[in-house]
Amino acid sequence: MVMIKASWVSLFAIAAVLLVILVPAAEAVTCSPMQLSPCAQAITSSSPPSALCCAKLKEQKPCLCGYMRNPSLRRFVSSPNARKVSNRCKLPIPRC
Repeated sequence: MVMIKASWVSLFAIAAVLLVILVPAAEAVTCSPMQLSPCAQAITSSSPPSALCCAKLKEQKPCLCGYMRNPSLRRFVSSPNARKVSNRCKLPIPRC
């Protein structure tokens, strides 16, 4: 009986270890509009976005609705040029 109990405990321990290894932890995004500074030139002019801009925009995607709700940031994030940057980076504009 002790042997069977030890086998089950070992099995559960192995399953727990596999879960930790195989299921990646969700990475938390820190919402900071300053992270989008590589996009400033593309948003305020008609220049194309850089690869860094697109990477940062994709990284900050979970934060975009918050930026759109912020009166200080809305005019930048919702501008026609911001939409062009989003399209060029192949990032759909979120529906908030």
